[in-house]
Formats: sequence, structure tokens, C-alpha cells
Amino acid sequence: MLYKLLVKRLIDILISSLVLILVSPVLLLVFVLLFIVNEGKALFIQTRPGRKEKNFNIIKFKTMNDKRNADGTLLPDGERLTPIGKIVRKTSIDELPQLINVLKGEMSLVGPRPLLVEYLKLYNQEQRRRHEVRPGITGWAQVNGRNTIDWQQKFEFDIWYVDNISLGLDIKILYSTFLKVFKSEGISQNGKATVEPFRGNIEL
Repeated sequence: MLYKLLVKRLIDILISSLVLILVSPVLLLVFVLLFIVNEGKALFIQTRPGRKEKNFNIIKFKTMNDKRNADGTLLPDGERLTPIGKIVRKTSIDELPQLINVLKGEMSLVGPRPLLVEYLKLYNQEQRRRHEVRPGITGWAQVNGRNTIDWQQKFEFDIWYVDNISLGLDIKILYSTFLKVFKSEGISQNGKATVEPFRGNIEL
């Protein structure tokens, strides 16, 4: 309980501060490259629900451009993913700006991934429990399949994490995340640039 209430937050602050300092040259370089490629838009900022379903603005590097077809509709994700964006996403560098969210107390290094606000109305009571803790940059679902598993499995992993938070588990998840990023595993679903949207439960 002490870890969940206090120690976890202290570790978040310490590690996120240290990593931001160490990788700042890389972040600056990526920012400049994406700023050029995306015509002045290097960051992707979007409202997401956090702990207790309180909204916050998540910060990521922008890996897709805003190109549209003749009707003004955005092109499919796969067609908008830029060459630099592919590298940034493959190496998970696009997630690093979220360390700022961690410092602000909106996120944790480890926790259920923050999903879209519009998904809130689609959750059943058990799935809503993922918001009992701060969302994370990585989580139990991410090291057990990430974007290659279905939504039901993701939620099951998220709730299991909520019920089993510990220092040992967080260390295991962070270590496994490092290995998966190094091997570029589970970045997307087969044949898709991004994960399929959550469309709700058949039975609530």
C-alpha cells in the first residue's frame, strides 16, 4: 500500500527527470525533424482520461501528417505515417514526451495506457476500474502483446495490474518494455499502422 500511495510517485519523478535530461539531445533532434516534415507540427496533443477519469492532455511526437483526400477526409493512418514517423514509432521515441505528463502527475511510468475519451461510455463496470490508478507510458498489457492482442485481453491485463501493483511488478514491466522496444515487438496489429478502435462490449 505504501508503494502504491507514495513510493511509486517518487520513483516516477526521479526516473522521468533523469531520462528527460539524458535523452534531451535526441528529443530536440526529433522535434526539429518532425517540425520540418509535418509543416510546423512536431507534437501530437490530445485529451485523454486519467486517474478517476479526470481529463488531461497527453503529449507525444506526431508521427503522421494531416494529408486529406479530395473530399477533405484524412487519408488512412498507413498513408499518413511519414518515413521519419515510422522510425520514431518503431523505436517508441514518440512516447518519450509523455515523461512530461509523468512529472506533472497526470501519468505514471507504469499503468494502463490512457485511451480515448469517447471510449468511457463504452466500458462496463469492470473495465472502468482501469481508471483507479494513473495511466502509464507502458503497462502490463503492453508487455503482453501491446497492439497485437484484442481489446478484451487488454482490459483483463489492465485490471489485473490495478489489483496487483507492486515495485517488483513495475520493475518487471519496465525491463520487459525495454526488451520489446529493442526488438520492435508488438508495435501494431498485423497489416495495420494503428490499432483498431474499441467499439464497445457485446454484453455489458
